[in-house]
Amino acid sequence: MLKQRIITALVLLPIALAGFFLLDGAAFALFIGAVVSLGAWEWARLAGLAGQPLRVAYAAVVVALLFGLYHLPFLAPWLLLLAVVWWALATVLVVSYPASSHLWGGLSTRLLIGLLILLPAWQGLVLFKQWPLANGLILAVMVLVWGADIGAYFTGKAFGKRKLAPRVSPGKSWEGVVGGLLASLLITLAVGLYRDWAGSDLLLALAGAALVVSISVVGDLTESMFKRQAGLKDSSNLLPGHGGVLDRIDSLTAAIPMFAALLWLANWGVL
Repeated sequence: MLKQRIITALVLLPIALAGFFLLDGAAFALFIGAVVSLGAWEWARLAGLAGQPLRVAYAAVVVALLFGLYHLPFLAPWLLLLAVVWWALATVLVVSYPASSHLWGGLSTRLLIGLLILLPAWQGLVLFKQWPLANGLILAVMVLVWGADIGAYFTGKAFGKRKLAPRVSPGKSWEGVVGGLLASLLITLAVGLYRDWAGSDLLLALAGAALVVSISVVGDLTESMFKRQAGLKDSSNLLPGHGGVLDRIDSLTAAIPMFAALLWLANWGVL
């Protein structure tokens, strides 16, 4: 399994880095759209669509919506707002699972939730490419989430005792979450000191980082909740040794639109 994971990572990493940081404009939107489309195909399975034709059709609908969003950029702020509302609601659903499952148990509701998860993440990345620092913003959100994941993993292994959400993801602990949060705050503090941010800007950045990382945990738990409800271990087997695309981007689907919304509120970009 470890060998398989390493081989998959070595193959995909240069492709991912090139797509994220070397492409621009329509090519970048298309690249991210391809990733999101694969995620949509996987989500259709989690939602309960039985046959491949229906899953492909759902992915095709997502592609059509992405095409529309690309040509209707004025919808971007509304989509980000919708994402913020959704992830606040998702937090409640995760905390109250399994009692909350009756609220989203229907097929149409699950398919709609897939759109709320996938479309804003694509939109956020497309916006980052258009804003100041561009690739730097993409790198920032990824480093925050990955840094938090690494911090959570090692802290959870060493000190984890109190389960975070045992009915959703038994392996996660409160100690791990705190460790991941501290890691992300240390990264933010280091960047702020290096770039000589003013005290007020640094405090806002730390608060924003804490919010982005916290919601990334919800993104992870949300996918876990749907997998548990569907009786699945992984979203698919597209990535040998790693599961599916959604298993790799679940935290980012929540963190990206939240990060984009915070930057928008700070007048970072013009929408």
